[in-house]
Amino acid sequence: MLHYPVLLRESVNLLNIKPEGLYVDGTFGRGGHTKEILSKLNSSGRLMAFDKDIEAINYGQENINDSRLTLIHDSFANIDKHIVDKVDGVLLDLGVSSPQLDTKERGFSHRFEATLDMRMDNTKGQSAHEWINTVDEATLADVLWRYGEERFSRKIAKNIINARNEEAITTTSKLAKIISNGMPFIEKGQHPATRSFQAIRIFINNELGDLEQVLDTVPKCLNALGRIVVISFHSLEDRIVKTKFNELSVEEKLPKWINKQVATPEFRVIAKKVKAGLYETEQNNRSRSAVLRCLEKI
Repeated sequence: MLHYPVLLRESVNLLNIKPEGLYVDGTFGRGGHTKEILSKLNSSGRLMAFDKDIEAINYGQENINDSRLTLIHDSFANIDKHIVDKVDGVLLDLGVSSPQLDTKERGFSHRFEATLDMRMDNTKGQSAHEWINTVDEATLADVLWRYGEERFSRKIAKNIINARNEEAITTTSKLAKIISNGMPFIEKGQHPATRSFQAIRIFINNELGDLEQVLDTVPKCLNALGRIVVISFHSLEDRIVKTKFNELSVEEKLPKWINKQVATPEFRVIAKKVKAGLYETEQNNRSRSAVLRCLEKI
């Protein structure tokens, strides 16, 4: 199974790696970014790589033999709980990974017949099929609207509840069919269940909550000139990153009549909305929606 690390050169270059530094890869995946960071470190450099997915951690342990690397089975939201010293850079490649999407047994995709799971960490927590068969209609509609920006969220939620009252919904194909059959309008070039599947996945894995948490804590863990590089794949993620980076880097604005010393911001934005080039998008379709941003501690 091929895995293409998105915006590999751009993201690692923006980390501005010091060979002897301490770095964090918040989303190990299949180690594409991790291996590139390791290639720029000397024997004193260190890298910590996190992943919720135990399969990703197992893959790393079996395929990367490097004493400078520490693999941690945990969400990147908890980075601050694992590090002892301040770090020189953090890379976050958000969302679901290609191996997760392409492994049908994980139940992330409407493209395959599989048990409806969707957990990034499938060793714990509530699966999508457990949630979809117990959630109330109003909450379901809210999740589809908030995390999938699905304009037919109420109709879809009603159809799902009606269907599950007849028979439990346990597979990806059954859920996708229920959604598709009830859609009054289908966008050209997009499967009718795409937004709903995204919404359920984001909710089940608390993806936006984890992102907000790490952006609140990690800036305090950076050394001077340390950087945070974030690759996001949809507007909900990117909006959170953009807002937080702007909040950290913009001077406090006060009325002219207030005689108060305004503190200089501790951070500055290094890169805004970097997109993949034509060559990369042709090689890896997933990179088309990727947006990269970088923040530096001054």
